[in-house]
Amino acid sequence: MAKGQKVRVRILLECSSCVRKSLNKKSRGISRYITQKNRQNTPSELELRKFCPYCYKHTIHGEIKN
Repeated sequence: MAKGQKVRVRILLECSSCVRKSLNKKSRGISRYITQKNRQNTPSELELRKFCPYCYKHTIHGEIKN
């Protein structure tokens, strides 16, 4: 492992359905969660089902760049 590179990194998860809806009409907001992932075990982007308070249902939240 390279010096200074941490294994666990902080990531942002953003609601995928709120992002699509905000293109056409005014959105009240976009649901975001902060979590951590292990860079060695999960090198690909993370997607989790989380509750979105703006959609009022469980939706897929995908990892975004921070």
